[in-house]
Amino acid sequence: MSTPFQVREITALPEMLQQFPLIQVLNPNMDLARYELLLHQMLPLRYRMVGVFDKSICVGLSGFWLGTKLYSGKYLEVDNFVVDERYRSKGIGKLLLDWLTQEASQNHCETMMLDAYVGNNAAHKFYFREGFVIKGFHFLKRLK
Repeated sequence: MSTPFQVREITALPEMLQQFPLIQVLNPNMDLARYELLLHQMLPLRYRMVGVFDKSICVGLSGFWLGTKLYSGKYLEVDNFVVDERYRSKGIGKLLLDWLTQEASQNHCETMMLDAYVGNNAAHKFYFREGFVIKGFHFLKRLK
């Protein structure tokens, strides 16, 4: 099936910063300065980003990490997976997740994992359809 969309890794910090409007969809209280600060902290830890583009416009985005944990073995963790509202139900999420799944396979990962906000029912439905299961609860304790 041919698609007008291009999926590619976003490797340069300036291009990552350009994606801030999509990041804000999932993180509405984040400002650009904080996003840039966090990227500067995450990139040396091997944080990576992939986008789906309609010509030069990024319409879907996900960060990801590769790592290893005792319970999962080597894994690819999906981070801040988001599709522009105007492009939803057009297969963008599937393209993005397929790219991430292929990346996980090429890196010999045993599992993929992600967090989805509790109230994001549309995302839950999508992830279930794509073969993800709920393994446990993700607990968070704010220290500031």
